[in-house]
Amino acid sequence: MRTSFRLDPMESSAVYAFNVNGNSISYDGQDKKLLRFLREDLNLTGTKDGCSEGACGTCTVLVNGKKTKACVPTLSKLEGKSIVTIEGLTEREKDVYSYCFAEAGAVQCGYCTPGMIMSAKSLLDEELNPTLDMVRNAIKGNICRCTGYKKIEEAILMAATYFREDLPVPTDVEEPQLDKRYRRVDAIPKALGEGLYTDDIRIDGMLYAKAVRSAFPRARVLKIDSTEAEKHPDFVRMVTSSEVPQNIIGHIIHDWDVLIPIGSITRYTGDAICLVVSKNSETLDAIASLIDVSYEVLKPVLTMEEALAEDAPPIHENGNILTIEHIVRGNPDKAIAESKHVIRRHYSTPYTEHAFMEPECAVAVPEVEDGILVHTSGQSIYDEQEEICHMLKLPPEKVHCYSMLVGGGFGGKEDMSVQHHAALLAWLLRKPVKVKLSRQESLAVHPKRHPMEIDLVSACDEHGRITAMKATIMANTGAYASLGGPVLQRACTHASGPYNFQNFEVLGKAIYTNLVPAGAFRGFGVTQSCFAVESNMNLLADEVGMDYWQFKRLNALKPGDVMPNGQIAQPDTGIIECLDAVKEAYDSSPRAGLAIAFKNTGLGVGFPDTGRCILSVEQGKVHIRTSAACMGQGIATVCTQMLGQTCALSSAEIIVEAPDTRRTPDSGTSTASRQSFFTGEAVRRAALQLKEALKSAPLKDLEGQEYFGEYTSITDPITSTKKNPFSHVAYSYSAQVVILDEQGKLEKVVASCDVGQIVNHQALTGQIEGGVVMGLGYGLTEDFLIEEGQLKVKYGTLGLLRSTDVPDIEVKLVQGPEKNSLAYGVKGVGELCTIPTAPACQHAYYRLDGNFRTSLPLGDTAYKKLKKSH
Repeated sequence: MRTSFRLDPMESSAVYAFNVNGNSISYDGQDKKLLRFLREDLNLTGTKDGCSEGACGTCTVLVNGKKTKACVPTLSKLEGKSIVTIEGLTEREKDVYSYCFAEAGAVQCGYCTPGMIMSAKSLLDEELNPTLDMVRNAIKGNICRCTGYKKIEEAILMAATYFREDLPVPTDVEEPQLDKRYRRVDAIPKALGEGLYTDDIRIDGMLYAKAVRSAFPRARVLKIDSTEAEKHPDFVRMVTSSEVPQNIIGHIIHDWDVLIPIGSITRYTGDAICLVVSKNSETLDAIASLIDVSYEVLKPVLTMEEALAEDAPPIHENGNILTIEHIVRGNPDKAIAESKHVIRRHYSTPYTEHAFMEPECAVAVPEVEDGILVHTSGQSIYDEQEEICHMLKLPPEKVHCYSMLVGGGFGGKEDMSVQHHAALLAWLLRKPVKVKLSRQESLAVHPKRHPMEIDLVSACDEHGRITAMKATIMANTGAYASLGGPVLQRACTHASGPYNFQNFEVLGKAIYTNLVPAGAFRGFGVTQSCFAVESNMNLLADEVGMDYWQFKRLNALKPGDVMPNGQIAQPDTGIIECLDAVKEAYDSSPRAGLAIAFKNTGLGVGFPDTGRCILSVEQGKVHIRTSAACMGQGIATVCTQMLGQTCALSSAEIIVEAPDTRRTPDSGTSTASRQSFFTGEAVRRAALQLKEALKSAPLKDLEGQEYFGEYTSITDPITSTKKNPFSHVAYSYSAQVVILDEQGKLEKVVASCDVGQIVNHQALTGQIEGGVVMGLGYGLTEDFLIEEGQLKVKYGTLGLLRSTDVPDIEVKLVQGPEKNSLAYGVKGVGELCTIPTAPACQHAYYRLDGNFRTSLPLGDTAYKKLKKSH
């Protein structure tokens, strides 16, 4: 097959000839990156755009059999060469790779998977009996933020066996039930690049837009001039704040300008000044560069100390303190004064970046009169609908939100980034509009993990029993509120650790600065406070002269204990079981670091929290309809297994619909490790109704019937005066051991987790492995550098761990003495598995060299040689 492309004859061009997936290509046009040509000209969207910087590997293809990142070479460098993309695999290769990646649990968000498979092919085309080290080296140019690489390595080794021994790919259909291996419902289309993410949408006549962002962290906007931009032939329009019906949004607090008005002051360099629209995505950046913005540059507020100074300029009209949390139980001052051993230390944690593989993208199109349809890739379509309705002053029925596949989130896609801008432009222009952040824009714009400064006092008696704890937590929430309030609150409520004592006081403040906002990130503030708490606990153990494991087990919560927040530890509390599971690993090395953690399931503390699901029988199949967003954690598969467990339905009888405000009921945000519990319970309740109906009629006779399930948690607010308030419906627990070799390099991690009922073995262990690797990065390598309010980092310099950096990881699954009666006893795991890793690393290095490190990422290690310890 031969395909020819010809550019406008007025454009400067050349003719390039090469082969793509066996087809001869003749391109007569301007030179461009191979990635752009594959995606935009050939519509081969299985090759993903993760960074366009040659760093992430999502765009990996083969060029003359050699793995190549398609964002690097231009067409002029490919003359006469042969290119193979994920779409160009043979049918046998597609069958083997998709099966093995699905069976191993190697597909989570799926955005990196086609690139991983192409890197695997580059290896297996040459070596069908590879070692594990060969596999790791083959994929070291490909980043995955979900899996921790272990399941991907297993999948590649499995594929090698299938090819080497010419094994047939199994065609058996697994039945969806709990506590078993079950291939994800979306694994195969994701693996083969057939699943559609928002950037994969193609619409005739689509326009392309982006924001012009502030050049300074704090400056008054004096003028916005589009004169030069309007001369560009592809220029369509510039939009400023004057055209926004309501120019302010916000996830919880409305404090975030849609566009900064002339005369107003910017709050960070990610602020949008105006929007520019182009007919052509290739010329969009050039047009945006022609917008002339004049500023009066002002001195920025870059630290919390500066923000709290008496003469500090107010970043928001109510000042520079977003929120204050003060929690007191018992009499910690008296208990500390009477304690035998007291430890006081200060800890610092940094900004960190989610680094999800898919940059933010939204496509909005006009729909019914003055309504709009917004295709998104966020963590809640109803949150997006609410904020867009607020901005446009439209009723919900005029704003239709539909979720495409989501290429990772980890909390970083809870806020508006591009959705509102795409919606605004489609509403104004009545044309389809795509707004996509470049990777560098993504780094600059979306909220990060909060930097925190923590002063912690911990005390115990002469026998090693914890008597009291007192903390002050200062959280830099950056330019806007985002979820800074709830994150601070969770850092404070979990600052006790999973320990049994009753004298507890925490004072927390979230402070505005002129830096990038901080918001939700896997662990939600608990990663920061856990680092401080666990580190202090080790010093207390030293003071008493106790073994670290014994100290933690002595003080660990048991069912029926009163937690420091006053709640009675439930019968499913399993931190003792977690500790017991890792004791052998802890005892195996004098360089083993130990940390324990807990994490709430659901919003809790009095906030309304509801999971919802509709089961509808349509054409002989049961449709699971819920808005619960899947960012890779696999909620669609969890729902399938919940339904199959309850009604004994087969996989072929179940369809899970994508989140859609017209079809799926609001099941809340995918946050707080809540969806498996809340939406899972809603599915179970709806399924029980269907099960009852199936007793009297076969499924085909129930055509058109719908069954609605809803579960709402009832919890007590943080201000409750009850003796034993019920703060959260469930807690999950974990103990982790990090073992170093004699050179201080990672040797092994053992992670035990109590997450209640196991639903899916591959998905659960894959979540834990991925969370551990993210925690290792947080503890050892990742940093997000900002100087004078300006970003000083790229995706490739974030310090993300690659396959060759990751040690062996062993996962141990345990359960408490009993199970929760809801959702078959399932509890959250998504955040839990990241929380204890960094303090376990700290403890391992402390045992290795005696240097007690109090800031992250840890300094003076094999991974951060030049960073001094505080």
